[in-house]
Amino acid sequence: MLPMKIDLHIHSSYSDGAYTPAELVVLAGKLDVGVIAIADHDSVAGVEEATAAGAIADIEVLSAVELSVQFDEWQDVHLLGYGIDYNDEKFLQSLEGFRQRREGRNDEILGRVNERLHAEGRFPLDRNNVQAYARDAVGRPHIARALLEQGYADSVEDAFRRYLVPCNIPKSYWPMDGAIAEIHRIGGVAVLAHPTSISKETGTLGRIITELQQSGLDGIEVYNNMGWPLEIEFLRRTVEECGLLVTAGSDFHGIEEGLEIGRGREGMHFGSALLAPLYERIQRVRR
Repeated sequence: MLPMKIDLHIHSSYSDGAYTPAELVVLAGKLDVGVIAIADHDSVAGVEEATAAGAIADIEVLSAVELSVQFDEWQDVHLLGYGIDYNDEKFLQSLEGFRQRREGRNDEILGRVNERLHAEGRFPLDRNNVQAYARDAVGRPHIARALLEQGYADSVEDAFRRYLVPCNIPKSYWPMDGAIAEIHRIGGVAVLAHPTSISKETGTLGRIITELQQSGLDGIEVYNNMGWPLEIEFLRRTVEECGLLVTAGSDFHGIEEGLEIGRGREGMHFGSALLAPLYERIQRVRR
């Protein structure tokens, strides 16, 4: 029997993914992925839907979230929380505050995009049309899909390059120490997502990981689609030396060419051997 495939980093239409949580469960089943985590940006709105669909499809759904965090001079660091109580009222109130700020930001971005379209002699995007691609707050990928649908861009990547990056407005972020503490408070473990998005310089990255471990970080997303083989090997060795958890995820949004659930760079599968230490740490945090 082949080892079960897993994917602990998937995005749904409740943040900036293209598919609903139920659709993601169906996709996972078709790809023989047995355990998934819907880790939406600053949102847990899709977890319940995915869990219900997973129960029908015999696919385990681990509750998760991906928080946008600031650490020292680095902004938009991504911190994954696994095994969290996604019904915790205080946590939901915090997420709602971020959702409201995010909605205001994305409305401003859409306004800037429409100004650029007007300057090009093109009709503006209608917010209702953009909203049709989202289940919760509108995100930049939803604006990109609307640009693509109108024929204003050749691809999602082209939409970002020509419109969304030039029209971007900075996010608001959780402080790192507060984000780690909040994940622990609601019974979860804190894992640093795709670390090479912070820095590809190994000395800097090693120092960051050491500092974050001292702040309570539980693990590192070693196997991810942002790291190349040598970078992933560096992360694997670093985590082994530090005694941190190893996790794996595709960061699937459904808009990336050649990326699929349960698979990393160069066709690498994410194996279920990573689950037992993760579940054990979640139980320890809850106790």
